[in-house]
Amino acid sequence: MPEVNWTALIVFVLLFGFVAWLGFAAANWRKGDLDQLHEWGLGGRRFGTIVTWFLVGGDLYTAYTFIAVPALAFGAGAVAFFAVPYTVVIYPILFLVFPRIWYVCRKHGYITAGDFVRGRFGNRWLALAISLTGIVATMPYIALQLVGIQVVLGALGISGTGFAADLPLIIAFLVLAAFTYSSGLRAPASIAIVKDILIYITAFAAVIIIPIQLGGFGKIFAAVPTAKLLLAVPGPATTGAYGNYATLALGSALALFLYPHSMTGIMSASSGRAIRRNAALLPAYSLMLGLLALVGFFAIAAGVAGLPEYAAGFKQFGNNFAVPALFLHSFPAWFVGIAFAAIGIGALVPAAIMSIAAANLYTRNIHREFINKNPTDKQEAQMAKWVSLVVKLGALVFIIFVPTQYAIQLQLLGGIWIIQTLPAVMLGAFTRWFNDRALLIGWAVGIIAGTAMAVAMNLTPTYPLVLGGYTLPGYTALYTVILNLAVAVVLTPIFNAISGQRTPYDETAAIDYHA
Repeated sequence: MPEVNWTALIVFVLLFGFVAWLGFAAANWRKGDLDQLHEWGLGGRRFGTIVTWFLVGGDLYTAYTFIAVPALAFGAGAVAFFAVPYTVVIYPILFLVFPRIWYVCRKHGYITAGDFVRGRFGNRWLALAISLTGIVATMPYIALQLVGIQVVLGALGISGTGFAADLPLIIAFLVLAAFTYSSGLRAPASIAIVKDILIYITAFAAVIIIPIQLGGFGKIFAAVPTAKLLLAVPGPATTGAYGNYATLALGSALALFLYPHSMTGIMSASSGRAIRRNAALLPAYSLMLGLLALVGFFAIAAGVAGLPEYAAGFKQFGNNFAVPALFLHSFPAWFVGIAFAAIGIGALVPAAIMSIAAANLYTRNIHREFINKNPTDKQEAQMAKWVSLVVKLGALVFIIFVPTQYAIQLQLLGGIWIIQTLPAVMLGAFTRWFNDRALLIGWAVGIIAGTAMAVAMNLTPTYPLVLGGYTLPGYTALYTVILNLAVAVVLTPIFNAISGQRTPYDETAAIDYHA
C-alpha cells in the first residue's frame, strides 16, 4: 500500500468531520417529533423537489458505484456501460409507477412496501415475504458501502493488521450509527447535498483534467484493448454478450426502485408532483455515471496497474483499486483528499438510508405484525432506531470477518431477490386482479429458481437460458421475475374459483392512487 498521504488524509478527515456534524445537526432541520416513525424514518414526508433529488440521487449512486462501475470497465470493458441505459430506463418507471404508490401510502399512512402490500392484498404472509426480501437484499448492499470506505482508507495509506486495520472503519461505522440514530432520514438528506456536490466536482475534474494529461481521448481509446472497447459479436444460435448487456440493463432497471432504500427516498417526498419532477431531473446522474465509467478506461491508459507503488493496493482490492490509484497518480494531494472524501461520504448517505429502510420494514411488518401488535408511536420509533443499529453492526461484522468477494456475490443475488417483489408492488399499484396466495407462490418460485440459477453459475448474475436449441445468456433476475409473474397469472383464476370470493380484500380505493 502507499505511504500515508498526510495532506489528502487531513482534507479527508476535515470533510468527513463536517458531514458528521451536519448529520447530528440535521435533527433540528425541519424539526419534527422523532419519536414518531414517519418523522424519524421518512423525514415527515416533507422533502420537496430539490432535497428529494439529492436524497434519491445520493441513495442510488453510491460509493460502490463510484468504485465498481469504473472497475468493471477497467477489468471487463464495454459491458460496464450497461449501467448507462439501465439508469435511463428507470426514470420512466419512476414517473409512471411511484407517484401512485406515494399517493396511496400518504392517504393510508403506509411507510414501507410491506405496508402497501398488506393493505392492498390483506395477506400478512405476503407482506412478510416482501419485507424479508427487502431486508435480506439490503444487508450486503450496506456492507458494500463499507467496502468503498475500506478502499479509500487503504489508498490514503491507512493500513495495518488485526484491530488496527479495522479501527478506522469501526470509527466511521460508529459515526454513521450515531447520527442515523439521533436524526433519522434527515441526516442522509442533508449530507446528500454535500456528497453530491463533491461527487460532481470530482467527476468533472476527472473527465477534463485526466484526458488532457493523457494526451486526449484518441490516445486513451487507442490504449484500451479492442476486446474491451466493444461487446463480443455473438456466435451462431446465441445472443451472447448482447443478451447479457440488454437484460442486465432492463432487469436492473425493474429492480432498482423496489429496494427498500429507494422506496424510502421516494416515500419521503412531499408530493407526487415532486416525484414526477425528479423523474425528469434525475437523468443528470446518468450523465455522471457515463463519465465515471470512462474513468476505468482512463486507468487503463494511465497504466496504473503496472506501477509498483500501487501493486499492494491492487493485490488487496483487485480492480476496485483502479479509481483510487488513478486519482493518486493524476491529482495533487489536496484534491485527492476531496475526491476520496466524496467517495467516503458517498458511502455514508446510502448506508444510512439502507439501515433506516431495513429498520422500517422490520418494525412495521415483522415486529408490529407478529410480536407487538399495538405499540405506541414512541415504542415503534424506538424499535426502528435500535434495529437500524443492529443492521449496521451486522454489515460491519460481515465486512470485517467475511472475505469481500462474498459480500459482492450476495449483492448480485440481491437484485435477483428484490425483483421478485415486482408483481405485488409495482403491478399492485395498478390492479387488484392478482390473488394474494398466487402472488406469494409466484414470489417463492422466483426466489428459489433465481437462487438456484445463481448458485449453478457460481453466484454470477447471468444465466445461459436454452430454448429450442437457442442459447439466451441473460440476467437471472429478469428471467425469474417472468417465471414468477407467469405462476401468479396462472394460479390467480384457480385460487379465485376455489375460494369463490367475488370481491377481494382491499383497504385502498381507486381514488387513493391519484392526487
